[in-house]
Amino acid sequence: MDLIVDGAVLKITDEGFLVNKDDWNEVVALQIAKLNELELTNLHWEILFFIRHYYLTFKHLPNARVFTKAIKKEFGEDKGNSRYLHKLFPQGPLKYACKIAGLPKPPTCF
Repeated sequence: MDLIVDGAVLKITDEGFLVNKDDWNEVVALQIAKLNELELTNLHWEILFFIRHYYLTFKHLPNARVFTKAIKKEFGEDKGNSRYLHKLFPQGPLKYACKIAGLPKPPTCF
């Protein structure tokens, strides 16, 4: 499948994840979010940049529990809980944060 952003043709999986994480930028993120009926706010961007940094640093994606704990460590208890993260990404915080951040589908997400 393909995603066209500003005239560039980007390869995506059948589930809408970018094939090449290096194709990602903020315009691409906005397009992926739009396709998933999500309007990004500064709160979303905070999580998106965090998960990209995590992935690029550790070379893997966390499971949902580790993801939530890492958010809590970085941003505090108000943001590091599943209730908050589900408000931002109602269809699944880890899966959709990774998708919109241009990262692979987490192995623990179905």
